[in-house]
Amino acid sequence: MATEVASLSHEDCWDMLQREEFGRLAYSLDGEVHIVPINYAVDSGRLVFRTAEGSKLLAVLRGGTVAFEIDDIGDEWASSVIVRGPASELPPEDARWADQLRLRPWIRSEKQYVVAIQPTEMSGLRYRLHRPWTSMFPQP
Repeated sequence: MATEVASLSHEDCWDMLQREEFGRLAYSLDGEVHIVPINYAVDSGRLVFRTAEGSKLLAVLRGGTVAFEIDDIGDEWASSVIVRGPASELPPEDARWADQLRLRPWIRSEKQYVVAIQPTEMSGLRYRLHRPWTSMFPQP
């Protein structure tokens, strides 16, 4: 029987981060933990996303570490990668290159600030799914 849970290598984590473009950002602001969906891109060993003014940007400007998580779920396997590290707003002259990345807002809103997360910790797991209920219903 194959292993039910396996750790992903550092390279596998980066490969998955480069394939995906949607995840969840967790940050702390005024003693509360927030988690929000974001779309992102990978560039030069860091994760980059756009944001508007609001709590995400305020948390970034106040410094500290953020966490970011992505998933890939298939029929038999699921994988998850978690990244932790400092996030910082990029100054406009350094952020112009973001227009060249696969980094476009998924909703109609102005997101004029570019933020980079510099990973200091990264881990990933791959799980064999056990969902016996899927065989209980006829497949289309």
